[in-house]
Amino acid sequence: MIGFMKAYYSMVRITSAVILFINGLPVGSYGQPSVAREWNEVLLEAIRNDLARPTVHARNLFHVSAAMYDAWAAFEPNVKPYFLGNTVGDFYIPFNGIPMGSDKKAFQEEAISFAAYRIIRHRFIASPGWIETYSQSDELMNELGYDAMNNSLEYANGDPAALGNYIASKIIEFGLQDGSNERGGYQNEFYVPVNDPLILTRPGSLGLTDPNRWQPLTFETFIDQSGNEIPTGTPEFLGPEWGKVIPFSMNESDITLYSRDGSDYRVYHDPGPPCFTNEDGTGTHQDYEWGFSLVARWSSHMNAADGATWDISPATIGNIDFNDLPADYETLRSFYDRINGGDISQGHPVNPITGNPYQTQIVPRGDYVRVLSEFWADGPDSETPPGHWFTILNYVNDHPQLQKKLQGEGDVLDDLEWDVKSYFILGGALHDAAISAWSIKGYYDYIRPISAIRHLAELGQSSEKELPNYHPAGIRLEPGFIENVGEEDPLAGDDNEHVGKIKVFAWRGHDVIQDAATDVAGTGWILAENWWPYQRPSFVTPPFAGYVSGHSTFSRTAAKVLTLLTGDQFFPGGMGEFIAEKDSFLRFEKGPSVDVVLQWATYYDASDQCSLSRIWGGIHPPVDDINGRIIGDRIGEEAFQFAAEYFREEAITGIDQSYEPDFSIFPNPIERGSKLMIRIDSERLISKISLLSVSGVQHLDWAKPDIKGNKLSLDLKNLPAGMYVVILDTENGSFSRLIQIH
Repeated sequence: MIGFMKAYYSMVRITSAVILFINGLPVGSYGQPSVAREWNEVLLEAIRNDLARPTVHARNLFHVSAAMYDAWAAFEPNVKPYFLGNTVGDFYIPFNGIPMGSDKKAFQEEAISFAAYRIIRHRFIASPGWIETYSQSDELMNELGYDAMNNSLEYANGDPAALGNYIASKIIEFGLQDGSNERGGYQNEFYVPVNDPLILTRPGSLGLTDPNRWQPLTFETFIDQSGNEIPTGTPEFLGPEWGKVIPFSMNESDITLYSRDGSDYRVYHDPGPPCFTNEDGTGTHQDYEWGFSLVARWSSHMNAADGATWDISPATIGNIDFNDLPADYETLRSFYDRINGGDISQGHPVNPITGNPYQTQIVPRGDYVRVLSEFWADGPDSETPPGHWFTILNYVNDHPQLQKKLQGEGDVLDDLEWDVKSYFILGGALHDAAISAWSIKGYYDYIRPISAIRHLAELGQSSEKELPNYHPAGIRLEPGFIENVGEEDPLAGDDNEHVGKIKVFAWRGHDVIQDAATDVAGTGWILAENWWPYQRPSFVTPPFAGYVSGHSTFSRTAAKVLTLLTGDQFFPGGMGEFIAEKDSFLRFEKGPSVDVVLQWATYYDASDQCSLSRIWGGIHPPVDDINGRIIGDRIGEEAFQFAAEYFREEAITGIDQSYEPDFSIFPNPIERGSKLMIRIDSERLISKISLLSVSGVQHLDWAKPDIKGNKLSLDLKNLPAGMYVVILDTENGSFSRLIQIH
């Protein structure tokens, strides 16, 4: 069982493992995991050992999940596959059906394993950690008793390994033309940044010519979110053209087509532009300044010794209704607590599962915000945000109180069926979330706080014309938090060279940390031109634009899916927990000063906490956050309903199965180009005959066919080989027959 308990962070560290707790209990394996779960763990570990690419890995998670689902569905009569026998985008994958074995589950497990094995090895062949990924995938195949050297694609004789190989080969082909530019290493084809890089060894925002657009960062050493040192000191924008990728459930009606610099951008679920600044401080500049200065203000909370304590239990945090999310800039300002941090959440009065109030948990605010900033940052040793939500799904699935009923209704599903369906839904939804969020990032190309805060401060203060260093597009002064440097100020410099500059009371940054195991930066006055987000010095900010927040979009999408999937917005037992131990959890400074338990009553609470963590962490202003949540909620709903159609029996034939068919079809199987004969009782009036693929796509229909001598001859017009459904609409109902075309 490879990497079964591997995940992100851990109270008890076993390599990069995590122990999550639900309702106070450690969540882990309860019995033997399904083969789909085992391959999902191999994939998550492969992602941790690869480059940190949220878009690419959302796609990998979806394609492997869809492959496992199709390998399972191929043997199920009342569900339909996603890729097999269907056209996705413009790519058709033929499927002629496979003979059923005597042990259906064994066939499914073997087909799943070969499909996942082949795709993982293909997708991670150039990964920095490919040796470990290949070793783990080989080891699991050996443990399962499969011959990885079986490369056959001839599944028609009933070989499940060949079916798995076939599924993988076709999904790999699909991926080479799906708009991701996998052939070109996912490199950008036309996007070019308008700003020169911000050189992090220098103060200020030198190189910023357009303060509304993204600015690259130049490092002495850049280490991505997965801990990989990248040779170039200036990482490129990751995925600005991702709107070209074929989605899961989104369609053309979700697209707004834009053109910039001679190139087209397909934007899914376009939220409209963020707030912009300008030289005279008019328009939406005040909203721009308010949002980015709030990020600087919240940076002052990163100090466990400042005396501020919070109850961080679900009794006081969480429980925000979707309808209470801000709809405009005015309500955006009232949604966040600018002074103290946090939002309008009021918490939950009781745990609805136990009926008891949630117990309070009082901790220093500075510990809480630092822990949640690192926990949700997804790095280093990260499975990236989409993978993080797969780990949360896995731990929810392990909880003994979870009833594995789709939407909380119907029969309890066995572990394999539950896993393949839940991975398929979540994978498809998060793939769409990546496409939507990065299509927006690519087109709007919005600036990050490190550039915007430094830029605003360089212009000066916009509060008082009579005060020094006034500029209408500068930053507003806030006594005690954002001020001008005076002559007697410790920051004035030896020759008063900094007098008149802007200073902020914020997290002091890495310059004061010599040893992360023993030192704490704390908060204090720093020159705004040296402001840093609460991130590693070798990372600072993800290499892509801010608007909209990928974390907010991914998290709200996943929270919606998990709520619909389980039929309950609450974690099993009414609460999920993550324990960060005193003085051992934080990565780039000592801390936390006490044990901190991140707690969530609902999946939405976890999602909302993730969104706030990005503001405290210094990489998103509020305007990036809210639209990400709104879009994620919509994508989660649409993707779930889209996926659920594949599990409904009526989706296969579209008819009432209670009728007994009263007609025969021959020959069956039939050769391409031949004529199909139908024999039926002449007393029945046939109004229409339809021919559909097993995925429900209609290929031919004949209205009011002319039946002679109880027989009817139909020209199949050289349809592609595959399985089809013939449906006869009659006065007594609808009848169907499956046919196979060779």
